[in-house]
Amino acid sequence: MTQIKFSKTIKEKVEKLISSMNIEQKIGQMVQVERLTCSPADVKKYHIGSVLSGAGSLPEDNSPIDWLNMVDDYWCASISADKDHLAIPIIYGADAIHGHNNVKGATIFPHNIGLGAMNDAELIERVASVTAKEVLASGIDWVFAPNLAVAQNHHWGRTYESFAETPKITTQYAPRIIKGMQNNVAEHSIIACLKHWVGDGGTAHGVDQGDTVASWSELAKTHIPPFQSALDAGALTVMASFSSWNGDKCHGHKYLLTDVLKNKMQFSGFVLSDMDAIDYLSSDFYQSIGISVNAGIDMFMLPQNWREFIEHLISHIELGTVTIERVNDAVRRILSVKIHCGLFDMPRPKHRTWANHDDFGSLAHREVAREAVRKSLVLLKNQNGILPLDKKQKILVTGKNANNLGHQCGGFTIDWQGVTGNEFIEGGTSIWQGVEKVAPNATLLSDVSADTVNSAEFDAAIVVIGECSYAEGMGDIRNGNDIIVQTGSLINGEINIIKPYGDSLELANLHPEDYQTIKTLNAKNIPIITVLISGRPLVVNKELAASNAFVSAWLPGSEGQGISDVLFGDYNFQGKLSFSWPKKAHSTSSIGDSPYCPLFSYGFGLSY
Repeated sequence: MTQIKFSKTIKEKVEKLISSMNIEQKIGQMVQVERLTCSPADVKKYHIGSVLSGAGSLPEDNSPIDWLNMVDDYWCASISADKDHLAIPIIYGADAIHGHNNVKGATIFPHNIGLGAMNDAELIERVASVTAKEVLASGIDWVFAPNLAVAQNHHWGRTYESFAETPKITTQYAPRIIKGMQNNVAEHSIIACLKHWVGDGGTAHGVDQGDTVASWSELAKTHIPPFQSALDAGALTVMASFSSWNGDKCHGHKYLLTDVLKNKMQFSGFVLSDMDAIDYLSSDFYQSIGISVNAGIDMFMLPQNWREFIEHLISHIELGTVTIERVNDAVRRILSVKIHCGLFDMPRPKHRTWANHDDFGSLAHREVAREAVRKSLVLLKNQNGILPLDKKQKILVTGKNANNLGHQCGGFTIDWQGVTGNEFIEGGTSIWQGVEKVAPNATLLSDVSADTVNSAEFDAAIVVIGECSYAEGMGDIRNGNDIIVQTGSLINGEINIIKPYGDSLELANLHPEDYQTIKTLNAKNIPIITVLISGRPLVVNKELAASNAFVSAWLPGSEGQGISDVLFGDYNFQGKLSFSWPKKAHSTSSIGDSPYCPLFSYGFGLSY
């Protein structure tokens, strides 16, 4: 695959279509609405170009057939032509960032931080391909993935959406992901959306939607290479970043969006805004629209105020504050992608090849996820070779995350902030359930105390600890509001303040119950294998010292048996840290920092 260049035939079709469109039809193509605020009838009435399901925005029973029926209704409305409406198919979008994560029964892969630790480009392509097939089963054309951020600070709540702290692995992965998703065969591929352009992994203090203070050379060296790699592989759409660069918001940054991305890098697809992101360019929504359109945003993700957007953009054009040429450019890009991907020629979603396909959530797909889990695990400690465990041993399994598929999958699973427990994740296997299948003498105890545990009954304990589910800014770690005040004072525009996950990277501070469980078992002289579920490296000095073995399992997704595969020696550990591991709270160490003094260096990982 090569960077997308639209053919002469496509260009001719687009120009013919644009010449027949009135201003309302053109602006409609620039609008992406959330399904909860827009009916199929509205899609036709307002000539809407795209519909999305935000995280947690689910149809009926949340099954693939429910999704398919819903998408089909919107698609049919969009191609229902009459004297006032053209037949232009919508493009339906959804987050599918670690599998088709909104849909019940989907295969949920490890989050990106785990996939980075496995450092396996061939497998990442298979992960992307499986994701595409499961997305296609629900009738959806477009996913807001991959995230190509290069996270520089573990305090950031989106660290787990990043593959690595350096651009190397992400740059290698990007073309394989694009190939797995966009295999250039209509009806057998989905459209990828690179996010977020650009630099959101480098915000000061790891504040989500914050300010990346960096020179152009640093931006070009660290944050742009994965995007260039993905564009060179044929990526068709890009999402702008909610964050700012040196105080100026990316959604209003003409230099980054138009001069660099579209002109210098010759990107001919279209740029999508993030959800409600243009609202923060100015306290005046009308002004925000003019700024963002002129900066180079082509399609606008507008869950609530899309009708106002249409009215205001018409006014901008009439007043000359936005030119019709800029609108035509945006529409030209959107229509070119739609035609290139064959959306005009495809049957309705219900009649497509992969519609409601039996492969959705299949064993074959889950085996790919299970392999990814195995390869993503990083062994940080193995005192006296306690691992691998013997399947015949009497094993105690405990800890709040031992039998909790929701925490195991993390954020962006069924709901935006993720879920807790096992009832919402259909078809998956918790870590306990994986152990139970191979170790007949294993016992699950949801709570341990001095009274409930008899040391004579157990040879070893697997203690599964760590974080609960979170997403985006609600996963930030901030040790004081002064950080927000400082960040906000440097940004030109509004800032969205979200309550953080906690105030320290120290796990014993965030979740003292975890260390208490380990201490209780220590007092019983039971050897402890700690498995950490987390979206980032955490300061775990206390837990590490009190454990005989320590495994970072990241957020492994729905296939927990991949962990038991390795703990009991059917497979060896092969994961290596793609993020340096900190030794002190409120500080992180990344390659290039001076001094560089992590607890475990980038690339560390033991094996048997």
